[in-house]
Amino acid sequence: MTVSDLPPRPGPPALVLVAHGSRDPRALTTVRALMDRVRALRPELSVHLGHIELNEPLLPDTLAALGGTPAVLVPLLLARGHHVKRDIPEAAAAAQAPTRVAGPLGPHPLLADTLHAHLLEAGWRRRPASAVVLAAAGSRDLDARADTGRTARLLAERLGVPVVPAYASAATPTVADAITALRAKGRHRIAVASCFTAPGRFATQCARHAPWLASAPLGAHDAMAALILHRYGQARETPVTAAA
Repeated sequence: MTVSDLPPRPGPPALVLVAHGSRDPRALTTVRALMDRVRALRPELSVHLGHIELNEPLLPDTLAALGGTPAVLVPLLLARGHHVKRDIPEAAAAAQAPTRVAGPLGPHPLLADTLHAHLLEAGWRRRPASAVVLAAAGSRDLDARADTGRTARLLAERLGVPVVPAYASAATPTVADAITALRAKGRHRIAVASCFTAPGRFATQCARHAPWLASAPLGAHDAMAALILHRYGQARETPVTAAA
């Protein structure tokens, strides 16, 4: 048997970005731009998009279109929670081909790098009595809140100031309450760091509370694309349905 007689080696699994979905049209535009960044970094990968709700294509439709192609689902979610623990693994289990689920994007140093970069772009400078509120979507899941708290600590290490996690829904404190508590401790230069993948209702709502400045959502940043590929690689090495 010659080399030419050997069957072709299978390519890497498809990478499926799993977005939550939003009624805000800017969200879909942002997610597609992030997908383009991932493709630019790894042009040999087949990269696809599926949504949990509100936008097309929905995740089950994306997996159906892939047919027998193995895939790795990378949630564009920033902490563990119901979607990461239940909805996405259930979709993976129903796929025709072997399908793995990567962990959420946070917590991770690359996520903190992106948050830091967007704060600098918004005009952040460390000043006396400054602090940051890390605004996240919120969840009743204790693991989700633990993950957000760890992201806040990673960001605090970079900034050298207190970073308090706060939530748009389903958990406390709210962004407004976190700002009030920081002011009571003598912190008067308070920024809001937007820990949302893309623009949308929650990101806009939280930014309105900022007494000083608010950073943009995470968006199509190079560090986010690198983080997606990191989670993809982790999932390929360890066939699990969710990673911490």
